[in-house]
Amino acid sequence: MQALLVVAHGSRRAQSNQEVVKLAAQMATSLPQFQAVEAAFLELVEPSISQKIAQCYQQGIHNIVIYPHFLAAGTHVVNDLPRIIEEAKQQHSGLEIKLLPHLGGFSGLSEFICQSL
Repeated sequence: MQALLVVAHGSRRAQSNQEVVKLAAQMATSLPQFQAVEAAFLELVEPSISQKIAQCYQQGIHNIVIYPHFLAAGTHVVNDLPRIIEEAKQQHSGLEIKLLPHLGGFSGLSEFICQSL
């Protein structure tokens, strides 16, 4: 069993957070290999990344993929996410977490943007 966490920064603007929740729900319909596809947030709102990881683990999901929904490889992507992942692995025996490239790190993003123009 595996889960996908769509991780975003978190915003004081509820509509922004809801966009991430909606994205996760839309992705879930196309990803049957994941038993759970959920949104999680780095700060400002819940559920936090740590909370979602713990919830998945308690449900028996010990294989988690994290998609960081960030445009650039800033401090959150480079430092904070790896730290949170390491802390979770230390807290939960047998937990496997794979960190995908952030949105801005995906090849083909520039072509996608140009096609939208």
